[in-house]
Amino acid sequence: MRFAQSYIHVVDGVNYRIGRAVMYGIFVLMGILLWSSINKTLFLPTLWTLEMAQFAMVTYYILGGPYSIQLGSNVRMDLLYGEWSVRKKAWFDLITVLFLIFYLCVLIYGAVSSTAYSLGYWGTEPFSFFGGLLTGAEEVGRLEQSSSAWRPYLWPIKAIMILGMFLMLLQCISELLKDVLRLKGEAI
Repeated sequence: MRFAQSYIHVVDGVNYRIGRAVMYGIFVLMGILLWSSINKTLFLPTLWTLEMAQFAMVTYYILGGPYSIQLGSNVRMDLLYGEWSVRKKAWFDLITVLFLIFYLCVLIYGAVSSTAYSLGYWGTEPFSFFGGLLTGAEEVGRLEQSSSAWRPYLWPIKAIMILGMFLMLLQCISELLKDVLRLKGEAI
């Protein structure tokens, strides 16, 4: 149980700090959209603002997700849940977080595969591709670009998505351990 307490402390601390920093990303998004509005009104419209706003929103959303889970501010059906005892809530959360962990593992596999594709890998083993990149056995191929007029590379936003999903997976494991500790009657 000491390991569980340490894991919860470290993961919650990391996700808290990242979530608090990313929270101010809404101002970055607002700045991009304000720049776009001013440019469209007074000058020539810029090509990059819409896509950059989308990238900023994805970063804000995906890196803020673990912090949201940690605070318990994710959407819940509170019709019955609010009246349950702490123990019953812990059992229900324990079961549902297992489904979420499975879902996140599938999402991470898809994100890794998509990122490998955006780096020019056409094979079926994306994890071995990234291992090969680290050891020098693989090389980056033709980089995928957006189909818009601006044509930014897509691998940076896909890498951010992998990071966010991985942090969310770590936070879900932390929530799972918290539920197990609650069921055992231990303090968190």
